[in-house]
Amino acid sequence: MLAARRLRFPLVSAATRALSSSLLPDDLVPPVAPTTKVRRGAGSDTLGRRLLSLIYPKRSAVVVLRKWAEEGKTIQKYQLNRVVRELRKYKRYKHALEICEWMTTQQQIKLLPGDYAVHLDLVSKVRGLASAQKFFEDLPIRMKGQSTCTALLHTYVQHELLDKAESLMEEMSSHGLLRCSLPFNHMLTLYISKGEMSKIPNLLKDLKKYASPDEITYNLWLSAFAKKVDVTGAEKVLHQMSKDKIGAGWVTYSILANMYVKAACHDKAREALAEMEKRVFRKDREAYCSLISLHASLSDKDNVYRMWRKIKATFRKMSDTEYKCMLSSLTKLGDIDEAERIYSEWETMSDTRDSRVPNILLGYYITNDMFERAEKFLSQILEKGVKPSYTTWELFAWGNLDKNRMAKVLDCLRKALSSLEKWEPNVKLVKAVFSKIEETGNIEDAENFLVILRRAGYMTTEIYNSLLRTYEKAGRMPLIVAERMEKDNVVMDENTRHLLRLTSKLCIGEVSTLIS
Repeated sequence: MLAARRLRFPLVSAATRALSSSLLPDDLVPPVAPTTKVRRGAGSDTLGRRLLSLIYPKRSAVVVLRKWAEEGKTIQKYQLNRVVRELRKYKRYKHALEICEWMTTQQQIKLLPGDYAVHLDLVSKVRGLASAQKFFEDLPIRMKGQSTCTALLHTYVQHELLDKAESLMEEMSSHGLLRCSLPFNHMLTLYISKGEMSKIPNLLKDLKKYASPDEITYNLWLSAFAKKVDVTGAEKVLHQMSKDKIGAGWVTYSILANMYVKAACHDKAREALAEMEKRVFRKDREAYCSLISLHASLSDKDNVYRMWRKIKATFRKMSDTEYKCMLSSLTKLGDIDEAERIYSEWETMSDTRDSRVPNILLGYYITNDMFERAEKFLSQILEKGVKPSYTTWELFAWGNLDKNRMAKVLDCLRKALSSLEKWEPNVKLVKAVFSKIEETGNIEDAENFLVILRRAGYMTTEIYNSLLRTYEKAGRMPLIVAERMEKDNVVMDENTRHLLRLTSKLCIGEVSTLIS
């Protein structure tokens, strides 16, 4: 464990520790009731409202803070902490970091270890691991307590740095900083992610020595078995949870129910769902969506409708998330008529125009060979002001591909990629498109597709091999392939060389205007 570099500064002793683990990074902290909104009056001008209105990252939170101060208005730490909490919840990390950095420049604001823990987590998210480590090393010694060390540990876990995480845990242990379950929960997450299941028993043994497992500990452990659909192992964890007198909440039974569904243990899944529902309270809004989805997985239409009625009776207004959940469940059940009715309700109730909602119906239409209906539906949502997303156009690319409409496939892909700043390549789609192009031997389509992929920053050896196979099918010789591959930083393999030898004996194809 000590192979990783030791911390540059000594850690503060347990006696000087300041804040509880509730101030540590949010990712693995249990869900809490929604925080109080910064807004107060419908038309009031508050510092929180000004800061939360900074939608675009290029705008500066510091400018807002300075202007507020220049207007002679007070700035209190609790206000800023509340805004930072809201910004983190919505993943607006840059502005949250700017506020934290501004607070460090204000002598009248007394910062505690928990504040620096949040600051460190934001540095990691915005500037990366190296900056987060430097931030920790530069902290005053008195601030290197449980919360900041746990924040650094969380950063190592997010980057899956096993040696560094284990080394830090050892140092925290030697300085008496392992007094709650949170650091152990972080390590449990890391071991599960890295497949280091053999290390979990000793970790839990250490946890019981220093602190006590909590519900999150057991839910993480349970998830490890559920992921493998290990019913026996999961049930042993549930038994141990009961033995340790840790109350199982709705999340626990949601994990179990999902596992039982995958294992085709339908009776046990229904029992788990019944236990889950008993543990759902009004504040557990996300639990209702989980119940709806799991009942749909069991093809239990009656309970899907019952839970939808229950959630509508419980809350004044449905969110887009809940509409998406219900639409996904209904399409899974094949009840497209009810799904269309629910969608119409969403149109009248929501003003978000979120394309992810209609995409669910589009996906159903296209998957179930209702392409004309999908095209008509697309026209309708465009008229209603919904802006198609990458997923919208990808769905239509698949639909047109099934109908061998290659010109439309390529047009959809151009539109899809133009909606993104960075593309995470859908390798399955790329292979499927090139497979169709190879079948037809259409070299113009192949060259067009190559240009689309190049502009998206995705070029591989296999893409060029597909291009060459298309030329071979067409009986034509491609031009300057080696030069183009070099320019695209793509390396040839044996298949490439073989295809180049084959196609070099063919007639020269027409010079494409796309070749640069």
